[in-house]
Amino acid sequence: MTESKFNNSPPVLFVGAGPGDPELITIKGLKALQAADVVVYAGSLVNPALLSELKPGAVAHDSAPLTLEEVIAIMSRAVAAGMRVVRLHTGDPSVYGAIQEQMEALDALGISYAVIPGVTAAFAAAAGLRQELTLPEVSQTVILTRVEGRTPVPEKEQLRRIAALGATVCLYLSVSMMEKVVEELLAGGSYTPSTPAAVVSRASWEDERIVEGTLADIAGKVSAAGISRQALIIVGEVLKARSEGVAEKSKLYDRNFEHGYRGRG
Repeated sequence: MTESKFNNSPPVLFVGAGPGDPELITIKGLKALQAADVVVYAGSLVNPALLSELKPGAVAHDSAPLTLEEVIAIMSRAVAAGMRVVRLHTGDPSVYGAIQEQMEALDALGISYAVIPGVTAAFAAAAGLRQELTLPEVSQTVILTRVEGRTPVPEKEQLRRIAALGATVCLYLSVSMMEKVVEELLAGGSYTPSTPAAVVSRASWEDERIVEGTLADIAGKVSAAGISRQALIIVGEVLKARSEGVAEKSKLYDRNFEHGYRGRG
């Protein structure tokens, strides 16, 4: 996004900062950040190295101690003064980003906005594990969810119900409740104590840590590692592929599989 394109964009841009590594912000997101006059960022989660990209004179506000009303007030005042605003969220703003309430508040004020997506933690964790989340004949479904804690989960989305599918599950905001996570996953009836599980702490950050095990021992391993926040949990049979190999190969590159870009022969 060039400076001129930014001038023609809505005055507020919600930007996904990526999971931690400052180089994992998108090019478009970085250019928006570099052109911003005011940035409101999630200080407890966004890598502070990204703030070095701000242009001279730009003002940054850490949203960690702020209420929704205070965040909206900062953005609306900036827009009224003709400034460009970036609301910088960790990962991708659409996943546990609490942006819907902010967008509704901006709608009420008649302030236009757009969203620039980012790399979410589940994909950074998979990269750290060097693991594909979808494998033929193993799992073709990836579920992004969380276990119920202080924030309730709809009854139909209780973890044990989701676990009944036996798909690849990526759990956010749940590592502090590992024993409950394991209990709920096993209650679904598809996973067993031998189902592989992995926990990636601070995925893509320089201090990233990975703990691997099974549902039988992952809670104890995570406790021993002292991991209690900013971690992504991945559970599913796909994790066995790294040690046992892929039994069924993808048809995409099969010499006998025809598609629009490759005929037989």
